[in-house]
Amino acid sequence: MKFLLLLVLLAVAWAIWRGWNSGPLPQPGSEAPDFRLPDQSGNFHRLSDYTGKWRIVYFYPKDDTPGCTKEACAFRDGLARLQAADAVVLGISVDSAESHRRFAEKHALNFPLLADADGTVSRQYGALMDWQVFKMAKRVSFLIGPDGKIRHVYPQVDPENHAVEILEKIKSFNSK
Repeated sequence: MKFLLLLVLLAVAWAIWRGWNSGPLPQPGSEAPDFRLPDQSGNFHRLSDYTGKWRIVYFYPKDDTPGCTKEACAFRDGLARLQAADAVVLGISVDSAESHRRFAEKHALNFPLLADADGTVSRQYGALMDWQVFKMAKRVSFLIGPDGKIRHVYPQVDPENHAVEILEKIKSFNSK
C-alpha cells in the first residue's frame, strides 16, 4: 500500500513539474517568434504587423482573475504613455476570444487580447503550463524591439507596476 501511495505521489509531482516546465523562454537578442492569433473582436493579429514599433507581448493565466485584471488595467491606464513611446500592447492567454471579449468589455480594455486556445504560441514563448487536460499561460512578458528582436524578458511580473516598468525600459533603450 505504501508503495502504491508513493507511486501516486511521484506521478502527481511529475505532472506538476511537467506543467510548470514548459520549456525555455526566448532570450534577449533572439528573434521573437511570429504568430497569428484572433483578438476579442475576431480580428487577427500577427506580431510582424507591428514591425517598426516596440511590442509588449504579455502572457497571463486567466481572464478576469485578480492579478490578471490588475495587470490588464495597468496596461489600459498606461496605454497612452506606451503609445507615445511607439509601443503596442498584446495580451495573450489560452482563454477563448469570447472570454477575452467579456473581460475587455467589463474592464474597458483598449488593446488586443489574443486567444491562443491551443497553446501553440504560449509554448513557443516558453509560457505554457500544460497538464494535458488543463492548459494555462504563465505570467511572463517580452519586450520586443522595433527590429523584431527580444530586448527584455520579464519572468517575474508585479501586475500593478508592470506597465510602468516596461515604459521605463523602453525609455532607457530609446535614450541609448
